[in-house]
Amino acid sequence: MAQDIKPTRKNLMEIEDRIDLSERGHDTLEQKRDGLIMEFMDILDQAQDVREDLEGDYQTAQKKINMARAMEGDIAVRGAAAALEEHPEITVESRNIMGVVVPQIESSKVRKSLDERGYGILGTSARIDEAAEAYEELLESIVLAAEVETAMKKMLTEIETTKRRVNALEFKLLPELYEGKEYIDQKLEEQEREEIFRMKKVKAKKEEQEEEEEEEDAADAYYLDEEEAPADD
Repeated sequence: MAQDIKPTRKNLMEIEDRIDLSERGHDTLEQKRDGLIMEFMDILDQAQDVREDLEGDYQTAQKKINMARAMEGDIAVRGAAAALEEHPEITVESRNIMGVVVPQIESSKVRKSLDERGYGILGTSARIDEAAEAYEELLESIVLAAEVETAMKKMLTEIETTKRRVNALEFKLLPELYEGKEYIDQKLEEQEREEIFRMKKVKAKKEEQEEEEEEEDAADAYYLDEEEAPADD
């Protein structure tokens, strides 16, 4: 790359500007990468807690529904589930974490009171109520897990993208720019030395010509004096 650059002062200034811009960009991207990693670690901790809660809620819901089936029968359980008229609602918004847009999922109408579930209170037992409540809690955990997992994936993708940009600047672009600058500096120094050497030769030649002219003038003056001098008697 360096040999393809014309070694001029203008190109040297341009490459120095590019180096300055790339170094500042590299520092900014490094700060962003480090910040994203810190945010990712916080989300990772949250994700681990959410996963544990989700697994616990799932196990609890399974136990409750199995107990309801054993006590009330599959038909009663399915009938209670089919009686639900108002279903949960999910809304998705977004929030910004260091330039990364992650989803913010909100759920509503998940938890319901006994009279909001649609099935008759007198016709069912507490086992069905417990199962319904357990699955409502499980649904809330699923929504939270979806939000955290999606945010974690988006953050991880952005971290990898930022790391690639940092590495591209650090190990490819900046070394090429440094090499180009060094090449131009060397060529300009060589040109400067050549110019100084040339000027010295010009100066020496000029001084030599001046000396020769002075010698010729002195010789002419001598011969002129000899010609003008009176002859001896």
